[in-house]
Amino acid sequence: MTIEVRMPESVKNIGPVVYVANHQNSYDLFTMSNAVQPGTVSVGKKSLKWIPFFGQMYWLTGNILIDRNNTNKAMSTIAITAEKIKSKGLSIWLFPEGTRSRGRGLLPLKTGAFRTAIQSQVPIVPICGSNQHGTIKLNRWNNGKIIIEFLDPIYISEESRDSLRHTANAVHSLMNEKIKELSEEAKAFQDN
Repeated sequence: MTIEVRMPESVKNIGPVVYVANHQNSYDLFTMSNAVQPGTVSVGKKSLKWIPFFGQMYWLTGNILIDRNNTNKAMSTIAITAEKIKSKGLSIWLFPEGTRSRGRGLLPLKTGAFRTAIQSQVPIVPICGSNQHGTIKLNRWNNGKIIIEFLDPIYISEESRDSLRHTANAVHSLMNEKIKELSEEAKAFQDN
């Protein structure tokens, strides 16, 4: 498989940000990781720590685990994450759909990533990956092309706190259109 990562000038050397990416399936670990920038850690569900070897490595490398079933703990994790962004100059990578879409398209975005961006006073940078659901087969030599594209940063003001759902929906629409465009381009590459 060929993986192409596209990044506009507006994102290069931007400093700490909250990256939000679409989450399609377990292959994201191998495809989307090609786009992870230096100084970036991810936020993942707490249950990841129980995956043998991977879970321990995930936690030991500084990634952040969140308990999505407990709202109070999740909000506390957002505050801790925002503090790490500010104090350590880290960027955070999130899959704000909260689960893998498995071919259902871009699912609604949860607002935790947006709350984190407001609390840490950094922009959101959407990252869109072309469709890989049903296109990757482990027994096939050529699995085509996956295109991952960073979009321009989105700055969210403190005043936007009251309309986070509106902001999340606007980012969802922007990402959804880009994912469709990238998927068509990647499919055309594979058809040739």
